[in-house]
Amino acid sequence: MAGTLKLLRTERTFGLEQAGRILLDAVAPWVQELGLLIESIEVNPPHGAAPDWQQGAVVRLPFSQKLSHEGFLASQSLLSLADTAMMLACSAAWDGYRPMTTVDQTTHFMRPASFDVLADARIVKVGRAATVCQVSLIGAADRRPVGIVSGTCAAL
Repeated sequence: MAGTLKLLRTERTFGLEQAGRILLDAVAPWVQELGLLIESIEVNPPHGAAPDWQQGAVVRLPFSQKLSHEGFLASQSLLSLADTAMMLACSAAWDGYRPMTTVDQTTHFMRPASFDVLADARIVKVGRAATVCQVSLIGAADRRPVGIVSGTCAAL
């Protein structure tokens, strides 16, 4: 094809199995005790995806009294949920886990949660030094917002 540049797109293979191993091998034991459940890992756009589709991960924090204060999930547990979802979203974008650290995390809570919460982490930008994520915290049953988190992770 003279004069035509053909772009080759690489399919990414990072998935649920690799994400599950990260929760066992690269997450602190106290975070493992939160009982987080990986709902999905999205690395390749589905057929017909919108132009602004973003790679990401969805992680569930099951409600428990152990993680609660005065009947609502403690903010510390929700922050850990968001941070872990960001780590998995970065791994999806990088097509595998790399040691990383969170360098920034800003959270805005919208309502208390006395129920399971989902963290839907999406990649906003992958850079050479840092990857920017946005996480929507939503009620698992009603899909209403609980909070929004923006953060940046840097590969070590």
